[in-house]
Amino acid sequence: PRSRPAAIFLSRTTVQLRLHNTLTRRKEAFAPIDPKRVRLYVCGPTVYQRIHVGNARAFVVFDVLYRLLRHLYGEQNVVYVRNITDIDDKIIDQAAKNGEDIRALPERTTADFHADLAALDCLPPTHEPRATEHVPGMIALIQRLIERGHAYSAEGHVLFSVPSMPAYGRLSGRNREEQIAGARVEVAPYKRDPADFVLWKPSPDGLPGWDSPWGRGRPGWHIECSAMSEAFLAPLPFDIHAGGLDLIFPHHENEIAQSCCAHGIDQMARFWLHNGFLDMRGEKMSKSLGNVIRVPDALARAPGEALRLHLLATHYRQPADFGESALQDAKRTLDRLYGALLRLPADPGAADPVVIDALADDLNTPKALAAIHDCLGEVNRTGDPRLAATLHASARLLGLLHSAPAQWLHGGEDVVAAIAARIAERLPARPAREFARADAIRAELLAEGVILEDRPDGTTDWRRA
Repeated sequence: PRSRPAAIFLSRTTVQLRLHNTLTRRKEAFAPIDPKRVRLYVCGPTVYQRIHVGNARAFVVFDVLYRLLRHLYGEQNVVYVRNITDIDDKIIDQAAKNGEDIRALPERTTADFHADLAALDCLPPTHEPRATEHVPGMIALIQRLIERGHAYSAEGHVLFSVPSMPAYGRLSGRNREEQIAGARVEVAPYKRDPADFVLWKPSPDGLPGWDSPWGRGRPGWHIECSAMSEAFLAPLPFDIHAGGLDLIFPHHENEIAQSCCAHGIDQMARFWLHNGFLDMRGEKMSKSLGNVIRVPDALARAPGEALRLHLLATHYRQPADFGESALQDAKRTLDRLYGALLRLPADPGAADPVVIDALADDLNTPKALAAIHDCLGEVNRTGDPRLAATLHASARLLGLLHSAPAQWLHGGEDVVAAIAARIAERLPARPAREFARADAIRAELLAEGVILEDRPDGTTDWRRA
């Protein structure tokens, strides 16, 4: 791309954050209800299996949103809640399939989830509630819905009455026929309406359960997020609720119904954000299709930072393709960025990011990455350390360039020193025409992934394979 004047990368900008709101189906100017307490809720995992890279896309995308909100409003003024669903039929079924203790499975998979997000450089949320810690709040919310005429008990179950909420379907845009399309196959006899959904269900002996006014049981999936978001982000509405496209219906639609009807309000959250699917050879990556790549499998192919860059290369609302070549391209891009910082060390705290305008335009990460590439060109052209600081600050806002350049490029100072010693050992062999010795050292280093590049002046550079 054509170079832009270096001054562009050093100037400050004032921006208006605009986000695409699924609720209104348009891009809108965002202003928090309280700038001193900007509130964000992102639906976390149901911890029955390790997440795949399609799941990871949502957490990476909304980690960028969290970073942007902290940059615009101050780190201390943003509250980010991301839940853990640690009680669910999927967990019960998976534990039985594994022959694993029902309590041990979610503990293990939650630890795996934290490890995967750490590898992707996702910041920890302000609060990470677990569903099992908030069952009393769920019971209280269900009782309120019953009292207000929006829920009813039947045969040990409690169900939400969808016809009691005329605005049901506003988020998803689904009409009555679409809402009950999947319910006609087998409608439970205790349902008053095919579209009604479960708030509470019975738990037999041997399965997790809690005492309640309706007998021993456990919560439905949807009520969990309503209770946990209220516990940390009250009063309703809060600012932003986010998650994957597949959560719009029924999960987020049902959250809205529960929260709004329980409190007599018309909004649970002002903005609803949803990321698109990650595709595998043109098909949505999903466990049901059996085409998933778990995060550890992807990390065996490239570092977590390369996977993060790959996931940010497509706008979050668009479908994205996961591919080996794109993953390796992301790795090479990071090599170039780290190479610039190795030549011109810079403090990212000393500069303003150049990606703010792009990110303020509905998290346009492809545009932000293009601005970083332009800045890299100027760094290489001018050798200006101020531009290097801008480059570093811009990438950090995307959650990139968090490693030390020498660590990324060469494996750390100790590794660099060891390789330098091997090169020093080899240098006298060449003038002495001890070519076999020189070639042996070259071959040994190549076996370790180090490529030597001899120059005409007698010096030797090296790089990773």
